[in-house]
Amino acid sequence: MTEAATGLFLSTVDKVPDDGFTAEVLPGWTRAHVVAHVAANADALRRLIAWARTGVPTPMYASAGDRAREIELGAARPPAELRAQVRATATAFAEDVASLPGDRWRAEVVTAQGRTVPASEILWLRTREVAVHAVDLDAGTDFADLPDGVCEALVADVARWRDKKANGPALTLTCAGQTWHVTGHGDPLSVTMSAPELAAWLTGRRRFPALPALPPWL
Repeated sequence: MTEAATGLFLSTVDKVPDDGFTAEVLPGWTRAHVVAHVAANADALRRLIAWARTGVPTPMYASAGDRAREIELGAARPPAELRAQVRATATAFAEDVASLPGDRWRAEVVTAQGRTVPASEILWLRTREVAVHAVDLDAGTDFADLPDGVCEALVADVARWRDKKANGPALTLTCAGQTWHVTGHGDPLSVTMSAPELAAWLTGRRRFPALPALPPWL
């Protein structure tokens, strides 16, 4: 799943013309920022792999400020350099994944959000990153184009996150024969949609007139 989602992201980057990198696609972020962020994310997750390998705590980012500066520096690079960087970091991440001994995937690491998770979750963190940002590039890739199983996994992940936050409307979500309950305000709103549509709405990437706006995700 991670490899397929990464390939989709990289192929979507290739669809962006050089003069399209400066277009804003997220609040305050251009396509160049999105690509720079995905490149930086690969390096950050490699630090977690190093943590799992050695047992030496190695945070994804030294600080939120360092993360932001890294993205800004990357976004300022010429398109050719940025394309090369995001491919090189994706390759390095894949190599680190392939070389991590099987027993080390059970080692605990700490994400940028402060969650303690087994190293095996690094694969999903990367999959989620490249999948959602492939859509954010606004270059022809939508949630329906994501590899099999990604949208369903996104729905489950974001539903759990929103349930813990409990800062939006109460929801009962149904898709692909599964149901999730999200703690929130008021009586639960029942929402039944396809996995791509539900993933798009829950992540804040698409608004539906009949559904309420949700608090920002991540």
